[in-house]
Amino acid sequence: MTSTDRERERTASRLLRSSAEHSYDPGVEIDWAAPFAPGLYFVPPHRSSLYGTALWDGLTEEQRITLTRHEVASIAGLGVWFETILMQLLIRGYYKQDPTAAHAQYALTEIADECRHSVMFGRMIAKLGTPVYRPDPVNAFLGRWIGATGVGPRMFAAILICEEILDALQREAMADERVQPLVRMVSRIHVVEEARHVRYAREELARQVRAAGKGRLAFDKLVIARAALLCGRRLIHPDVYQSVGIDPAAGHRAALANPHFRETLRWSGERVVAYLNDLDLVDGPGKPLWRMSGLLSAA
Repeated sequence: MTSTDRERERTASRLLRSSAEHSYDPGVEIDWAAPFAPGLYFVPPHRSSLYGTALWDGLTEEQRITLTRHEVASIAGLGVWFETILMQLLIRGYYKQDPTAAHAQYALTEIADECRHSVMFGRMIAKLGTPVYRPDPVNAFLGRWIGATGVGPRMFAAILICEEILDALQREAMADERVQPLVRMVSRIHVVEEARHVRYAREELARQVRAAGKGRLAFDKLVIARAALLCGRRLIHPDVYQSVGIDPAAGHRAALANPHFRETLRWSGERVVAYLNDLDLVDGPGKPLWRMSGLLSAA
């Protein structure tokens, strides 16, 4: 066993212990029958994509709450989609591994976590009574492609981008008393369990980058940048604006031009962008896509 293998096994063993001590069953922990609390938002209002715009000013308080209801459904839908891709990637990796190794066992443990999370997000969307906001056909195709082919740096970096953006948004939401208790509890469960997944992916990504050649990394950087573009541009699906009588194209344009929402995107991605930048995965052929994503700071 190499030193890399021993390091990987030590990390996996710690994460397995943490999983045994800090895992939740959303079907038990969450009161799915409880009604929504009147007057509460579904995301912190200042994180709404239209907050601070003329369109926001023209909405009633009830319409603003409705908009955030659909926005959290959009975020959850993106989360389910990425988690489904992640489960495919992990099970493909497990297929070649030693089932007695802690690293392989943790991969299965993470798949079990993600299954529960996807069920939890699905139940929340059903409770919200909104449409299921899905990726457009081009991104759906790219998702199927990376799910079937993703390996190495592009696999772990693409997933980290989405997971860490969701983590930042949910950490804030779970502590905000203006947010519905259901959303806060879903956020809390996801944050606690996702912390293990982020650590696993970060450490594995660093090892994969060290082992990859320059040609491989150049292609992976482009795929990673495309994932960043998807997360930034489709975190809030344009169709959510129909819920409050706003044309989807007009709402989407207003959101992308909104300084408040642009700051939300930058803030939510700053930790993962800094980490990927330290690994030299942001520069390169995909840099224009990163700029379009809204996740980079103006500097």
